[in-house]
Amino acid sequence: MKTLLIAFLTAFFATASVGTSVYDFKMKTIDGAEKSLSEYKGKVLLIVNVASECGYTRQYSDLQKLYDTYHAQGLEILGFPCNDFGGQEPGTEKEIKSFCTSQFGVKFDMFAKISMSHPLYQYLTQNATPPGKVDWNFEKFLIDRNGNIVGRFKSNVKPMSETMTRAVEAALAKK
Repeated sequence: MKTLLIAFLTAFFATASVGTSVYDFKMKTIDGAEKSLSEYKGKVLLIVNVASECGYTRQYSDLQKLYDTYHAQGLEILGFPCNDFGGQEPGTEKEIKSFCTSQFGVKFDMFAKISMSHPLYQYLTQNATPPGKVDWNFEKFLIDRNGNIVGRFKSNVKPMSETMTRAVEAALAKK
């Protein structure tokens, strides 16, 4: 009985720690301030794990274009630097911020460096279609205005591609 209770409690708290909505998470911004993702309620979110020394790093430019094109309609892009894949994000938050702004003019929200084992990414990878781990840098998760994951795009899907812009436009069209 004791073993069964321990197994139940372990499973319950493991699930509870992952969260039940993207809005359950509080994250550190690239400048070190805590920010609740609930502040984005009513917005369409594109959550992207980014890296400065990756073959896909040029996507920062298209992410900024996507942001510029759709921000007034309610799109927010959230960049999460990650060093999990090939050590391609070795810099500090200050270095990452400087790189993103000076090289690509990034104005969308950037957050502190995290690992793909972070509870936010556990939530995303368990609840997206298809579920499963993130394979590489610049994988994208599209979240609708109600906090539902409505799209998952692998690294090779360019932010300004027809596939991505159609998905963003569809999410923005739904109130």
